[in-house]
Amino acid sequence: MSSFGLCTRRVTAVAAAWLALLALAAPSAAADPAIDALGFVDSSARCTAPDTAVVFGSTPTSRVAICKTPNGQYEYHGVRIGDGAKLVVPASLSGDGSYVAKADGISYAVTSSSLVVTQGDQVIRRESMVYFHGPKTPQAPAGTSPPAAPPAATPTSTTPTKPLPPPLPAEVGGSGH
Repeated sequence: MSSFGLCTRRVTAVAAAWLALLALAAPSAAADPAIDALGFVDSSARCTAPDTAVVFGSTPTSRVAICKTPNGQYEYHGVRIGDGAKLVVPASLSGDGSYVAKADGISYAVTSSSLVVTQGDQVIRRESMVYFHGPKTPQAPAGTSPPAAPPAATPTSTTPTKPLPPPLPAEVGGSGH
């Protein structure tokens, strides 16, 4: 074997080892925080006992949890990852298996595949789930429109009367959308 071939193999082996170490040492910026049975740990996308988490998941820019109270009511707990903005409002289970929350004329529909934010018939944002915990939402047959979401209970107030506290540790990062 020529010295060139031996040298090339050494360089390749050293480069591969360096890349493997780099991959182990560099944390993923988009990695989800720890989870437990109530949702995301250290996050607003979490249920508080005695409520239970029905489903929870994350998109590239949001985390959500749907909580069920002991009296059977649903609640949406959502947080925008970039700035920690949070929304906690009543929610309902729609006929197609999605959970829908409404606040200030905006609807938030949570399924196992996406978070869809709409105003009236206009889709403001459609975010694919990158992580989801809970039963899979049935898919509507091709060419059909999803059924209209039932109205969620009207929240008493969605506008904070005092400034939001700083984001929790699990809510820092992201692209700021």
